[in-house]
Amino acid sequence: MTKLRAAITGVHGYVPDYILTNAELEKMVDTNDEWITSRTGIKERHILKGEGQGTSHMAAEAVRGLLAKTNTQPDEVDLLICATTTPDFVFPSTANLITDMVGIRSVGSFDIQAACSGFLYALTIGTQFIETGKYRKVVVVGADKMSSIIDYTDRTTCVLFGDGAGAVLLEPNEEGYGIHDSIIRSDGVGQHHLFQKAGGSRYPPSHETIDKRWHYVYQDGPSVFKFAVKNMADVSAEIMERNGLKGEDVAWLVPHQANKRIIEATANRMGVGMDKVMLNIHKYGNTTAATIPLCLFDYESQLHKGDNLVLAAFGGGFTWGSVYVKWAI
Repeated sequence: MTKLRAAITGVHGYVPDYILTNAELEKMVDTNDEWITSRTGIKERHILKGEGQGTSHMAAEAVRGLLAKTNTQPDEVDLLICATTTPDFVFPSTANLITDMVGIRSVGSFDIQAACSGFLYALTIGTQFIETGKYRKVVVVGADKMSSIIDYTDRTTCVLFGDGAGAVLLEPNEEGYGIHDSIIRSDGVGQHHLFQKAGGSRYPPSHETIDKRWHYVYQDGPSVFKFAVKNMADVSAEIMERNGLKGEDVAWLVPHQANKRIIEATANRMGVGMDKVMLNIHKYGNTTAATIPLCLFDYESQLHKGDNLVLAAFGGGFTWGSVYVKWAI
């Protein structure tokens, strides 16, 4: 009997219109284009502007585009999962807001929070609902408005992040296409190297937390870089090894877009040339949970049915993971 797999049958992305360039950042903090580009590979990033505009607004745009593109009616969707680190509210969930915005009614929806690895976590969870036969159409969204938690006086973090959203549709496949394997990992040892200290139940908002600027992203760059290079490369190599894949078998590495040097190290460990690595960090920066679906969206025209894709990510906490996909469209 042929194994039932969850196949990605559609992908769509959305980024806001406003573009924050390196040249503009030079006027805001002590930095320059050469420094940013040489260390990160980032040239510009998109920022969501407008009062009352949150992560859900970008995610809803990505989902609307996805449904239209796949000729899927809102009432055909069985489940929606949103991966985000920047929810609109503590509650209700961002997924709940998205379903309302796009007209998806009376279905399960929930958020996943695994920082930059969130999309892979959500994809892995969504896959289970398809493989068990419980659902036939699952929407997985990765979206973040990182500009809402970035300190634009901190030159070490403000150059890195942008806003955006990407969404995929998962459907059953019995022809060997779809998600073949996934690995998700975490280790709380990294919790103090990349985090937002206040805003949760441990340190609720107060005059003190605001004065101490605890509501912004804090990152210990060297420590994060060290962990990311090792773990993102290791987990990608592991998923290749346990599925009998060599570098030449991989059509595309689809890495989280945090830092070009981390991406290069991962590709090198996998034995995959940079000509087979999806890169859009130069124009979006790090959009956290949105980076991988935005890559798939940008490179969709270069994908072919049956291509072997390795998706890999590393995020705060620490979290990391990899997914092996055989492209279905």
